[in-house]
Amino acid sequence: MRTLTRVALLAILAAPLTGCGYNKLQELDEGVNRAQAQIQTQLQRRADLIGNLVETVKGVAAQESDVFIAVAEARSRLSGAASSGNLEQMAEANAAMQAPLARLLAVSEAYPELRSAENFSQLQDQLEGTENRIAVARTDYNAAVEQFNATIRRFPTNLTAKMFGLGTSREYYEATAANAEEAPKVQF
Repeated sequence: MRTLTRVALLAILAAPLTGCGYNKLQELDEGVNRAQAQIQTQLQRRADLIGNLVETVKGVAAQESDVFIAVAEARSRLSGAASSGNLEQMAEANAAMQAPLARLLAVSEAYPELRSAENFSQLQDQLEGTENRIAVARTDYNAAVEQFNATIRRFPTNLTAKMFGLGTSREYYEATAANAEEAPKVQF
């Protein structure tokens, strides 16, 4: 009887420990979701700005149509990936955008009247700012994932996480190998 009483007492004392961290897990999970949404937002902003940049360059450099086609295709893939929410697709589409964008900017260098246009300069500044925002959003996302993943591995929160289906680690946003190892090449 004494053993049964001890087991019951231990179960009563342990029960609150297994519930520890539920609210924190929910908060961290939402933090990861919010950070992922920021990446999607910034990638979509980038795709939208690139469209405006293309139209501005088109007005001056109509003969560079192959560059515009490549940028339009890459932009379409980037928009689709941002809408999908799939981190791997977003990283691949973002990497695929680098080369056509570099070619577009190289075309703009060949036209002095374009470089001096106020609209083009503003678009370039906005694009540069968006690139920085994307980098910050990726960093914030990876920090949120790191915090979430570390929390679901700690005791007693790991018990709570498993009980409520939150025990699976989230994936980090990683640059593709080609994007991380070499700079885009500009070729005409």
